Parts: sequence; structure tokens; C-alpha cells
Amino acid sequence: MFILAGIMVNEIFSLILLPALIFCSRVVDVTLGTLRIVFISQGRKKLAPIVGFFEILVWLVAMGQIFSNLTNFIYYIAYAGGFAMGNYVGLIVEGKISLGLLSLQLIVRDNPEKLVNILKEQGYSITTLTAEGPNGLVKMVLLVIKRKNLRKILETIRTNNPKAFISVEQVKSVSGGNFPATKMWDLLKRKKIK
Repeated sequence: MFILAGIMVNEIFSLILLPALIFCSRVVDVTLGTLRIVFISQGRKKLAPIVGFFEILVWLVAMGQIFSNLTNFIYYIAYAGGFAMGNYVGLIVEGKISLGLLSLQLIVRDNPEKLVNILKEQGYSITTLTAEGPNGLVKMVLLVIKRKNLRKILETIRTNNPKAFISVEQVKSVSGGNFPATKMWDLLKRKKIK
């Protein structure tokens, strides 16, 4: 009876729990890897190595289980599935935290003043240039925003000037400029400074 129970526990561990552990470890490891790459591209020198440390630590746990059980095909499936899911989860997490800055370049032909005024009212520092496009004069609008504000500002642009040409690029660093206050803490800091 005890031998049968021991065999059942061992089978449950090797066929269900261990593959689940490998899968989850790989999801965490690849998610951390995605975040580490984002932090490196943004020049976050202190955060990237810390995330990298935990990424490799979790990876070693998963690989240790694979190497100690090289004959079980289920572990390979769990490892590969965890890798795929980790990429997906990593992109979702990265999108949710939305760290960094973006540069927006707009080319506006129809009624650019309305859009410029709305963006200024929202607190954005804007640079405008008059340029010549293929069909005559246009306004070029340049601004740098926090990445987490991209969806909101694109909605504002498309609502107020749906024909505007929009180009978005990642910014590694900036100096100076104004960003709209997004949290109560930002509002309090601005009131203290003034």
C-alpha cells in the first residue's frame, strides 16, 4: 500500500508538478529577459544587471531540472512552452509598465493651430516648424512624451486632426523640457518648485 502511494506521488511529481515548475520557471525567466533588454536599450544601468541576475538564477533552476531528467520528453515541451509564453507575458508586462520616452513628429496640413493649442493645453512642450510638403505648406510638430502617454496623445491627435502624419521613435535621454503632470506627486513637486 505504501509502495503504491509512493509510486503515485512520484508519478504525479514527474508528470505534472515538475513540468509545471519548468514551464513557470521559463515564463518568469523569459519575461525577466524581455524586461532586461528593454532596460538596456533605455540605458538603465542599475536596473538591467539586477533583473539579469534573477533571470539567470531562474533559468538555472529550469535547466537543472531538464539536465537531471534528459530522457523525459514532457520536460522539453514544458521548457519550450514556457519560453513561448514568457515572450508573450514579457511583452504584456513591458507594455503595462511603459517606461521611457518617445519622440513624436507630426506633419499637419489642415488646421494645425487647433491641434497645437490642444496639445499645449494638455501641458506638452511643442516645437512647430513651417515646412513644405508635396502639396504646399505644412506644420511640423515635434514633441517628446512619456511612453505611458502614447495612447492618450495618439487619440487626441487622431480626434482633432485625423489626416496628420505621425512618426514615433524611442528616445534614449533628454535634457530640459516639460512633461504634463500625470500623478498627484508630480503636481505637488511642480507646486513646490514654482
